[in-house]
Amino acid sequence: MNAPEHRYYDAFLQALFDGQSDHPIVGALLAQPAFAVYRNTVFKGCVDALLANYPAVHRLVGSAWMESAALAFAQQHLPREASLIAYGEGFAGFLGTLEAAAELPYLPGVAALDRCWTESHLAADDPLLDVSALHAALAAGQDVTLVPHAASRWHHDPLHPVYTIWNANRRDDGPCELDPDWQGEGGLLTRPQGDVQWQSLGLGGMRFLEACGDGCGIASAAEQALAHEPGLDIAQLLGQLVLAGTFTSFH
Repeated sequence: MNAPEHRYYDAFLQALFDGQSDHPIVGALLAQPAFAVYRNTVFKGCVDALLANYPAVHRLVGSAWMESAALAFAQQHLPREASLIAYGEGFAGFLGTLEAAAELPYLPGVAALDRCWTESHLAADDPLLDVSALHAALAAGQDVTLVPHAASRWHHDPLHPVYTIWNANRRDDGPCELDPDWQGEGGLLTRPQGDVQWQSLGLGGMRFLEACGDGCGIASAAEQALAHEPGLDIAQLLGQLVLAGTFTSFH
């Protein structure tokens, strides 16, 4: 792309974001009523995508609040792809910066779990772990490294019961009255048979998965999990993770 074209596209993006431009060609476009329609259509598509991709957040805050936050996000983060099916990366962190969300400190964590669902749903179709082969390797005393499935996602909030709140607002039957213990929680999302499934997972389990993702063997991953959650039953945790379809292979 040469310099004049680069300046044009930069000016076009400025016009899209700010509704103004000192570029003569883009300025002429701005003067046309159709450009305002185009600009509104772009942002409306982004807002609609965020409402669809963050349904638990939407239920918690209501349409007016969500649409306002979504528009503010879209004005700072235009989509990088034509399809909006995965639009909204970074929305959880963005919510954490909003003054309007200060009284809802759990909201970014709920948004992070909504994002986990989208990423799990859209992830590649990895094969599931060969459980018999894993049992044989462990029985032989091998310290294998487990490879997380492409669709496995997890998130833990150290301060807020985000999994309980998210789960209640993600179900088809809608939100219900909650009185959770006000402490940190995490959730694991997997897609073992084509449909996204989820369950709660403690801090030790989260650290175990992070260690596996970093390429650590089971022994090291277990040691790190126990450092974060002393007394954790590693055998039970491993069974829970394998049954959920969290891994695709081992080496």
